[in-house]
Amino acid sequence: ALKKGGYVMIKDHPCKIAEISFSKTGKHGSAKAKIVGIDIFNANKYEEVAPSSHNLDVPNVGRKEYTLVDIQSDGYVSLMDDQGNTKEDIKLPEDTIGESIRSMFDDGKQVVVCVLTACGIEKIISGKED
Repeated sequence: ALKKGGYVMIKDHPCKIAEISFSKTGKHGSAKAKIVGIDIFNANKYEEVAPSSHNLDVPNVGRKEYTLVDIQSDGYVSLMDDQGNTKEDIKLPEDTIGESIRSMFDDGKQVVVCVLTACGIEKIISGKED
């Protein structure tokens, strides 16, 4: 069952459900569910209207924390997990989150970043001082 705050795929985008409403059954057919979701990677808004009896895809959303090791000149970051494995295929976001992570790192602080993963896409969503 879908509920507000859960995740659903809308038009091939992994979205967090912002609102969900159901209409009553009409003279012909079944009850409909109207789902409004916000894309978890780019914050775009998507809507879906589907019969409430139908199945919808739910993305497998994961979060993992990494220690920031280095920021390359091209914007890619070098990250390390708890086991000491490095990851260097994620770009620092070019927004206020990315700026705050860069300034903490430039000040010589130990920074831990949270990476959100869904549908083969990875994005840094937050950073904090360790």
